[in-house]
Amino acid sequence: MPFSPKSAREKGRAQDVRVSEIDELSSRLLAIDLELNSNIPTTLWISDLHGEGDRFKSILRGRFGMLFQTCKEALPSTFSAEKIQLLTKIIRKQHYIEDDVIQMDMQDVILCLVQILKYKLTNIKAPGSDIFRPEFRDIINRLLSGLPVPDPIFEEPIIADRLIAHLSHTIRLVLLDRIQVLGDVFDRGPQPDKIIRILSSPAYRDMVDYVYGNHDILWMGAASGNQSLVAEAMRITCRYDHFEFLDRLGFDSSELASFAEQTYPVELATGNFKAKTNKGRSMEKALAVIQFKLEEQTIADFPVYGMESRLWMERLAKMLRSGDTAGLNDTHFPTIDLHHPGRLTDEERAIIDGLTRQFTSNRRLKRLLRFLFTKGKTYHIQNNFLNIHALVPSTAEGDFESFLGHKGKALLDFIQDTISRVGERYLASQPQDKSDQALFFYLWCGPKSPFFGKHAMKTFERYFLKDKATHAERTLFWKDNMQTGSFKRKMQQEFGVQRVIFGHTPVNYKKGLQMASEDGVAINVDGGFAAAYYNRGHSLVHTPYQLYGIILPTPDEINEAALKLESAPLDIELIDEFPQPMKIKDTIAGKHLRQQRQAILQRLQHCAIPNNHHSTPDN
Repeated sequence: MPFSPKSAREKGRAQDVRVSEIDELSSRLLAIDLELNSNIPTTLWISDLHGEGDRFKSILRGRFGMLFQTCKEALPSTFSAEKIQLLTKIIRKQHYIEDDVIQMDMQDVILCLVQILKYKLTNIKAPGSDIFRPEFRDIINRLLSGLPVPDPIFEEPIIADRLIAHLSHTIRLVLLDRIQVLGDVFDRGPQPDKIIRILSSPAYRDMVDYVYGNHDILWMGAASGNQSLVAEAMRITCRYDHFEFLDRLGFDSSELASFAEQTYPVELATGNFKAKTNKGRSMEKALAVIQFKLEEQTIADFPVYGMESRLWMERLAKMLRSGDTAGLNDTHFPTIDLHHPGRLTDEERAIIDGLTRQFTSNRRLKRLLRFLFTKGKTYHIQNNFLNIHALVPSTAEGDFESFLGHKGKALLDFIQDTISRVGERYLASQPQDKSDQALFFYLWCGPKSPFFGKHAMKTFERYFLKDKATHAERTLFWKDNMQTGSFKRKMQQEFGVQRVIFGHTPVNYKKGLQMASEDGVAINVDGGFAAAYYNRGHSLVHTPYQLYGIILPTPDEINEAALKLESAPLDIELIDEFPQPMKIKDTIAGKHLRQQRQAILQRLQHCAIPNNHHSTPDN
């Protein structure tokens, strides 16, 4: 057969393409193998921040007490707690501290800091050399590699102290790899916007996973245009007198304030209102009445939700008509038509329409909620852990509860689809579907909601009924079911996980309560972060060697420690220890990576080049 230059060139190009594909597949395979054998990321869980922006920023800056535990893992077991405490203090202050009792010279400190940094950067997907400040980048890389460095590094105090500062800065940067937020940044505290700005900042956004809480759902539903949720979100804001927050968002509440102060003067607002300012109390009551009227329309339009127990307007009107008001602590309701109690007055209609326009179009609020709609999920799985805000609806018999034809994981997926659809329309300023908006109302306060978990929300009763027995919001079956081995196994099988992490419910450790179940499968990351609860809160930390809870200090304890120039006290609840560092290959993510690895191996075998063609294209 005659030689064909064209045929030879085509064969050469085909071989070049095949070699290029082999190189690419090989690179991907090696990267997967490196990741599979990497340590799991050090992860922090925090839940129910409830607007406590300054406190969150302060404790996040201190990394929630993780520094001591990380130093303890990185250094030999012969290191005393006092020596580790001194090192953590040096890292926080970012300069050398001489101690007459714990004698560590600058060289000792530098070598310890290098060992801590090496521990954090070994067998993990490091963020890259840009984490080192350029002045000492080469020196730090040589120290990490065990190469010799110039003598002045250890012998000149000024240079040594600057290196200690650089090493300390870098350790703080790499101390934490992932943050799991279990929902509820809104309401009660004054700075939910500050929390979201921190979480969505360039320093944190790529390491944050977020699951929705019921208070997030409230604000997201209000932004979608659900008017009862607009009234409710505003009512709770006024209940805590957070008018500076409204001003930061650019909300105009002057029309509401004028109407409320004239119609519901504070001296006639005798219900159980919490606002401390006169304006706040009047606005809280006015919004409560508007909210209850609007809720009744949603309940009537969507009987499938079965929320008739919340229909109080006709019952209230009957009491007012008959004069049978002995059970009420407030009887001043000038905007309630006793014959049509669910009907809004013209002024109420104008106010709620104006507030709704602001909620759906406010640019500052949209910037905050964009983070939740795009980043948040109904649940998140990481390192064999299921992360949820409150619960997966269940029955008294320990089965998954069905809602709208869905249950278990399928229910959370169905809800996620609706939230995603609403978010896309909200961010694009498009009209919403009324049934989608109504679902947000149910998710906020419905008994089968995975974000609520009580038989009813008793807002009306707590405001206006004297009988405190009517105020009780009975928790449903989640807490009891998560104490049984059978239901925990159902959760593990349903989601393919080993542990379930949830928030929402405060845990008062002062009464001897613990975060984790005895087997460590169920872990409640305390919802008591805000001042409205225990003002303390828990966090959870998972390192390659340990899983432990941290009982956080109260603001008073933090301030007291600062005055003494000491660290605030932390209590640790050890949940699990691992004799060998936990690797990515041991997780659910590792299972998926192994599947990808197998597919790449098969492709490589398909692309294999015969032995006589193993030379590179350049040859």
